[in-house]
Amino acid sequence: MSEIKKQKSRFVCQSCGYVSPKWLGRCTECGAWNSFVEERVVPQPARAQRAPATPVSKPLRLSEVEVTEEIRLCTPFTEFNRVLGGGIVPGSVILVGGDPGIGKSTLMLQQAMALAGPDRPVLYVSGEESARQTKMRADRLGPSTEHVYVLAETNLDAVLEAGEEVQPGLVVIDSIQTMYKPLFESAPGSISQVRECALELITLAKRSAIPIFLIGHVTKEGYIAGPKTLEHMVDTLLLFEGDRDHMYRVLRAVKNRFGSTREIGVFEMTEKGLVEVTNPSAFFLSERRGDASGSAVGCILEGTRPILVEIQALVAPSSFGVPQRTSSGVDPRRVALLLAVLEKRVGLRLGTFDVFVNVAGGVRLDEPAADLGIAVAIASSMQNKVVDPKAIVVGEVGLGGEVRAVAHLDKRLAEAQRMGFQRAVVPHSSMRATRRVAGVTVKGVERIEQALKELLT
Repeated sequence: MSEIKKQKSRFVCQSCGYVSPKWLGRCTECGAWNSFVEERVVPQPARAQRAPATPVSKPLRLSEVEVTEEIRLCTPFTEFNRVLGGGIVPGSVILVGGDPGIGKSTLMLQQAMALAGPDRPVLYVSGEESARQTKMRADRLGPSTEHVYVLAETNLDAVLEAGEEVQPGLVVIDSIQTMYKPLFESAPGSISQVRECALELITLAKRSAIPIFLIGHVTKEGYIAGPKTLEHMVDTLLLFEGDRDHMYRVLRAVKNRFGSTREIGVFEMTEKGLVEVTNPSAFFLSERRGDASGSAVGCILEGTRPILVEIQALVAPSSFGVPQRTSSGVDPRRVALLLAVLEKRVGLRLGTFDVFVNVAGGVRLDEPAADLGIAVAIASSMQNKVVDPKAIVVGEVGLGGEVRAVAHLDKRLAEAQRMGFQRAVVPHSSMRATRRVAGVTVKGVERIEQALKELLT
């Protein structure tokens, strides 16, 4: 009798990864309609399915667990180390996502070339490009190293065999969508292939303490490698953001089991690859015009680092029946809220005007401390008055028009002083616990009307 069992099929939800033995019109887990696709599984022979015996883990008291100091692998890029929380943790699996062509492969090839050494060979697996193409990119980035091994392969079993031969200290998979296991008949990039390939790589990383980087593309729906399953499995999720037509790139930690998720790294794309930007405030304000209305400088806090950003607004009479509300880098709902506050509490009639809000440099503002800067920029454009170019604006705006306190005002004022700003309009309630900064005149306001009167007269 043959050891191969009869071929089996299963149905997998493409939205959440739920597996069902039969097709369902609606997923019972996530509620998505028509999301199930059939996947056929070819089981291995019985001999191959027998796994070697592994020691069984036993429960330990929390006080009995030994904790040793983490020894992180630091790269020459301080911005990259900052986003990871201080460096690469051995045995961690890091997913780097971003739009196609944004520079993910360039970033990871630079990291591989910088970390490779006699005692730490690096295995770079390219599933989308040939070894020749990878070599051409490496020559453009800098002098090649003999300690980086390139493998143009999509079969995960062949990749694991190459890993046994090379014994790398770091592995880069470019990209996870191209990997497949012959055990499954589904196409590379499907939910089952992505999940199973990632699970085997994660097991390898934890067992051998080898850090593994997985590169994943972002689809038009905003997911990495299709579903959200992969993001839950990895230790760290980094998003590489930016516009392919511009030189700036922002590396953001969305999930990090070994550090903060508030840190960002700023890079500049050049002919020689990515160059880190150690002074983001100067970078984002480099093209700012101080004599134009609708521009205000705010200060956001990304992790432990304050960054000055330019907030731009344009208010123009609407040519259509319904005024447009467009924002880039700011939550549109937050902009709508601030517009309602300006109209109700300040008296600015914005109902018949188009309003456009933009954050220069591609930064995304998630912190409420940027509210006052957005409101000031909108009012400046509406009244066609220029905001003092040497002033920064910090504060959260409430529905009643009050300006609420923000955290770490000392760091924000120190960054303003370093960048040459002389005035700061801040919440009055935050001034009590704030030290004075030499060269910066601080004005505390309690309501949004006071801030506009201070800056637009």
